[in-house]
Amino acid sequence: MPSPLTGIRVFDMSRVLAGPSCAQLLGDLGADVIKVERPGEGDDTRKWGPPYLKDAEGRDTTESAYYLSANRAKRSLTLDFTKSAGRDLARRLIERSDVLIENYKVGTLGKYGLGYPDLRAEFPRLVYCSITGFGQTGPYAPRAGYDYLIQAMGGIMSVTGEPAGEPMKVAVAIADLMTGMYSTVAILAALRHRDATGQGQHIDMALLDTQVAWLANLGQGYLTSGDLPARLGNAHATVVPYQVFKTADSHIVLAIGNDAQFRKFCEFAGAPGLANDPRFATNPARIRNRAELVPDMSALLTRQTSAYWIGGLERIGVPCGPINDLAEVFADPHVRARGMTVALPHPAAGGQPAPLIANPIKFSETPISYDRAPPTIGQHTDEILKELLDLSADEIGRLRGDGAI
Repeated sequence: MPSPLTGIRVFDMSRVLAGPSCAQLLGDLGADVIKVERPGEGDDTRKWGPPYLKDAEGRDTTESAYYLSANRAKRSLTLDFTKSAGRDLARRLIERSDVLIENYKVGTLGKYGLGYPDLRAEFPRLVYCSITGFGQTGPYAPRAGYDYLIQAMGGIMSVTGEPAGEPMKVAVAIADLMTGMYSTVAILAALRHRDATGQGQHIDMALLDTQVAWLANLGQGYLTSGDLPARLGNAHATVVPYQVFKTADSHIVLAIGNDAQFRKFCEFAGAPGLANDPRFATNPARIRNRAELVPDMSALLTRQTSAYWIGGLERIGVPCGPINDLAEVFADPHVRARGMTVALPHPAAGGQPAPLIANPIKFSETPISYDRAPPTIGQHTDEILKELLDLSADEIGRLRGDGAI
């Protein structure tokens, strides 16, 4: 069964996470993704370990878990575009591509005739997506951008962490990943426009822009009120009680989203008076009196185990849940039932299956197909050059000898 993006080819010149995660998603949707890597070096993240994929004997391979996380559904081509022959190959492959993704510093590819202004006239249908830290314009445009730095500059660290603690980053490189997500949406929209009009375009994606955009309700709250949101640890700025609570044996998250749920909780906990107290009867009142309510609730919750609270509250429709570690996440029966892991044979592991996190999209008619494990460096170079450019083995050998591939 054809996938949604069958027939679309992506020339992926990106490295690390934002661009590769975008290209992986496009590949999962059926696009033919050609991952361009520097000969002998490859994607930076190949070296970002341990942990590494194990071979059949349990020994480390050279494939890091970080690299594996963002490079499924691709073919790897080694190509050095700083060499004339490499640039020529790149342009010939771009001619046969629908999308180009790159995340070099502003102006880098232009030095080699591979910037969007260099390609636009020759390839008018090309969708060219540039991903940088700060975008193609503005005073910070020349700077390199890194997820950690963007989390700091973009405001998320100022609202993450305990009230008396230091500003805290999100453990996953979420600015990179969200930029990859927004880039995917932009590419799909640009392809729709291209198919309707015949006109490609340049997409200018910036990590900082994305981080500012997904400040969401907290950012909008500041724009609306002019008040800076405080760090609240595991509590919520505008919903109470909506936070972590200690129980008799561990911790749970209680996510009470309305007054009816609060009343149900109080009745189950044997404290109906809390729900009737005017200080706590409504969410605005609970926000104003958070400091008085939370200790009373904490005292109640420590009387019983997490299993008691989760089981009882779920039955009456009060949202709550455990705080799982990653072993518990991947062992969770619902996560397993939803197919959120997949194993693909990997050549570096001697054909043994490499466990991977699956794509969360569930299509009714065009399901995600898992056909390609994250490639080894240059694994498909010869295949791509023969298939797309009809190069002979001798021609490929000469290019390899010259260091162009």
